[in-house]
Amino acid sequence: MTEVADGDPNSPAAGARRPIKARSSRWASALANELVRRNVKPNTISMASVAFAAVGALGLVLTRAEVPPWLAGLLYLLAIVGIQGRLICNLLDGMVAVEGGKGGPTGEVFNDLPDRLADPILLAAAGYGIGITTGVELGWLAAIGAILTAYVRVLGRSIGAGTYFLGPMAKQHRMALLTAACVVAAVVAWFHDSARRWVMYGALLLIVVGCVFTILRRLGFIFRDMRAKGAKL
Repeated sequence: MTEVADGDPNSPAAGARRPIKARSSRWASALANELVRRNVKPNTISMASVAFAAVGALGLVLTRAEVPPWLAGLLYLLAIVGIQGRLICNLLDGMVAVEGGKGGPTGEVFNDLPDRLADPILLAAAGYGIGITTGVELGWLAAIGAILTAYVRVLGRSIGAGTYFLGPMAKQHRMALLTAACVVAAVVAWFHDSARRWVMYGALLLIVVGCVFTILRRLGFIFRDMRAKGAKL
């Protein structure tokens, strides 16, 4: 996987992996080593991320019903487990492929395609779970925004520009915001049922707006790279 560091948008050359602190952590290294020892393929880990996303989506969808605060909290916890499980899979598949030497010719496909499934699964489910006017539409807008941010990244690489994973609403930012919304919603559910729904609504609205800015920002750097290469834009 070729990435440009999120904190260094002025480094367009593809080939450098984005620095991720968790990659050097003991727990991640231990998990990756165990997966390598058990001969688990990176592609299998990548597909497992979709399964985790489905688990998270189930929790989010079920929050649509009017349920007791304790049950709402458990459903949001289930969603958090799914979201974070998905992210851990995203971390480990690369570690097993690169550090573990298990990468294969189809790795790029399995590295990217499951993410294009996991994002809309979670975001659309969050919109459906809100259960208020325009919630479903907002969830799908967030899903479309997530797909387009990834499309722009892939487009940049395909035309010879940098591979940009810039925010403010890249994958890790979307999932962090969705996780935080689940935590807050679980807390406010004890005070008012509709309050938790508006928390999730606000999070999805921020994701939509953030995706628009992210797309424009990535396009700006791609245009800069192409001009530097002499393209007439």
